[in-house]
Amino acid sequence: MERPSRQRQQERNTERESDETETLSCPECESEEIVTDADQELVCEDCGLVLDERNIDRGPEWRAFNHSERQSKSRVGAPITETMHDKGLTTTIDWKDKDAYGRSLSSEKRSQMHRLRKWQERIRTKDAGERNLQFALSEIDRMASALGVPRSVREVASVIYRRALNEDLIRGRSIEGVSTAALYAACRQEGIPRSLDEVADVSRVPQKEIGRTYRYISQELGLELKPVDPKQFVPRFASSLELSEEVQSKATEIIDVSAEQGLLSGKSPTGFAAAAIYAASLLCNEKKTQREVADVAQVTEVTIRNRYQEQIEAMGFR
Repeated sequence: MERPSRQRQQERNTERESDETETLSCPECESEEIVTDADQELVCEDCGLVLDERNIDRGPEWRAFNHSERQSKSRVGAPITETMHDKGLTTTIDWKDKDAYGRSLSSEKRSQMHRLRKWQERIRTKDAGERNLQFALSEIDRMASALGVPRSVREVASVIYRRALNEDLIRGRSIEGVSTAALYAACRQEGIPRSLDEVADVSRVPQKEIGRTYRYISQELGLELKPVDPKQFVPRFASSLELSEEVQSKATEIIDVSAEQGLLSGKSPTGFAAAAIYAASLLCNEKKTQREVADVAQVTEVTIRNRYQEQIEAMGFR
């Protein structure tokens, strides 16, 4: 079967262009190192002389001057995300009940769209595993919003939960417990300071179950998470207490000095950070009561008093 004439013409043009590129030499420096750059121009690689311009703009026909404008004009869809059970690849039927021109739909069309939405929700999950994943990822998104953590933490938590589901670590445990443990592990992995008490406050399962599930999945998945650094809690606690940068710097110094003397071993990082902030506020004449600091850090006043005495002695102020 004979190939179409247009295809033969394209092949001849391609061969002619390649021959021209191979045989051309630069009239300026007589070099034969002729290349085609990103703008589809024939350029001498030695002296930079442009031998042939092919004025074909292969970019979009629109212009954008900032990121938001570029995003609004782009015709591609949203990127793939791990926070949705189908990774965001499916489409959804909007609830606005309007057509492409913004006109309201008739009652018959609205009824039809309602039935289509209902069936679309039903067929998005094909089995119990996908329904499990859909519910767990929605729980992770809800808790992450309540904790105010960035989107990167939600992505990591979703990946951890998917790994646990694939390795059958969910069996015998609640979906809420594993999803909460995955979110806590993601916070630890991304260096976002959230204590187990804070995570338990936004969860629907007890703190004891969260801790037990977290230890299990971190061991089975080999997450190898480092211990929490108390200094990560200092900026957030100090901001809630409206303390200055000087107090934050002093609290960090107290934590460093006392940790070098081994006082951090076996201690709660939130309690250690709270005591350091309380001590720094006294030293910098921005006094806060133990009750105020304890409420922000979600620890007891007894914990602050005990850690405070140890840190003051370590700093040599006793």
